[in-house]
Amino acid sequence: MCSHSIPPKRPLAVQRLKRSGSTRSKTVRLGLSWLGMAWFGLNVAHAEPRKVILDDDGFALAQWMVIKAPNVQVLGVTTVTGDAWAKEATAYALRGVEIAGRPDLPVFTGASFPLVNTEAQTERWETLYGKMVWKGVWMKHWVEPTLQKLPPYHGPDVVPDLPQGNPTIKAQSERAADFMIDMVHRYPHQVSIIATGPLTNLALAQRLDPEFAFLAKELVYMGGSLNPRQTRPDEVAHQFAREFLNTPRREFNIRFDPEGASIALRAPWAKITMIPVDPSTDTELTPALLKRLGRSDTPVARSLKTREAGFPLWDEIAAAVWLDPGLIIQKADLYVDVNTQFSASYGDILSWSPGYQPGLGEGRTIVVQRIDIPRFEDLMDRLVAAPQKPLSGRPLP
Repeated sequence: MCSHSIPPKRPLAVQRLKRSGSTRSKTVRLGLSWLGMAWFGLNVAHAEPRKVILDDDGFALAQWMVIKAPNVQVLGVTTVTGDAWAKEATAYALRGVEIAGRPDLPVFTGASFPLVNTEAQTERWETLYGKMVWKGVWMKHWVEPTLQKLPPYHGPDVVPDLPQGNPTIKAQSERAADFMIDMVHRYPHQVSIIATGPLTNLALAQRLDPEFAFLAKELVYMGGSLNPRQTRPDEVAHQFAREFLNTPRREFNIRFDPEGASIALRAPWAKITMIPVDPSTDTELTPALLKRLGRSDTPVARSLKTREAGFPLWDEIAAAVWLDPGLIIQKADLYVDVNTQFSASYGDILSWSPGYQPGLGEGRTIVVQRIDIPRFEDLMDRLVAAPQKPLSGRPLP
C-alpha cells in the first residue's frame, strides 16, 4: 500500500462553509456536490461530457466505473479476444451494461484472433523458451498450484452461460474497429479510448484508416510491464508475482498480440498513457475491499458480491487514472514499443528515455508507476455506490 497518500484539497467554498458553521442543509449539499466533482477533475457542472470508448476482453468493475462516472459520455463498448474470446467478452459486456442500467449503450464485437500470434505458435514458443504463467483463452492448466480458479478451456464460438445471467440485448452488427473509426471522425480530437485488453482492435482500426489515431483525443491502455516488484505480503501477491519475477518485461495483454500492440503504439496519438503491471502490485481486490464495495444497494454493488476476490486491480487503475489523473503520484516519460521478433523476448516491452529511442515510430508515453491507493479505493467506492445514470435518450451511433 502507498505510504504517502495525498488527499485532494477541499474547494474554497467548502472550507468557508466549515469555518462559518453553517447548518443550512441545502448549502452544505451544494458544497459537497462541488467537492465530489473536484475528485473527478471537473471544473464546473456544465462542462462538456468527456467522450470515451471502452475496449476490453471482458467487462467488470473498470467499465462500470466509467459508465457511472459524472460528466462522461460512453459512446460504446468494444470487445476483443484475450482473457476471453471476443464473443464471450461481448456477452459479458451486454450483460454488464444491463446491470449498469444502460442497455442503450451499444456493444461491438471485435477481433477474434491476434494479427499473427496463434495457439500453436505459443505452444511452440513454450517448448523453446519456457512456460508462460498465463495464456488467456489458450490456458489449459496451471503450471504450479494456484489459488485462482482456472477458467474453462473452449473454442472461439462457445459462449457459456454467464454467472450473473445471460444478456437480453444484442450486439451491434458493425465491427469494433469500424465503430472506432466512425466515432473519431464524428467527434474529431474528442474521443478517448480506454483499452484494457490486447490492442488488436486498435491496430486494425489504424491499418484500415491511417487517420484513426490522429483524430482520437488520447489512448489510455492497461498493458506492458517495466520492472514490477511484489509489494504486498500475502500469498495472492506472491503467486501473481510469478509472471514478472524472471521476465519483468512480459505482460499478457501485449504478449497475446505483439504485432497488434506495436502497430497500435506506433500510431500518431496526441497522447498515450500506459498503465503497466508496475502500479498494480500495490493493489488487490481483497475480501475486505470487496465487502466495502458491495455494501451499497446498487445493481453494480450487488453484482460485485458474486465476484471472486484475490486479483490485482489492473484495469480499474486504467479507468481511475483516466477519470482522475490526480491519482498518479509517480510517472515516467518514455518512448515505448514491443519486441515482435520470434525470440525469447517475443512480446516484451521495449522502452527508452527521450533521446535514446531508435526513431522508428515509437510512441512517446506517460507511464504510470505508482498511484495513491486510498484515494483510488475511495473513488471506486463512490462510483459503485453512485445512483444509476439515466438513459442517454440518443439514438445508437
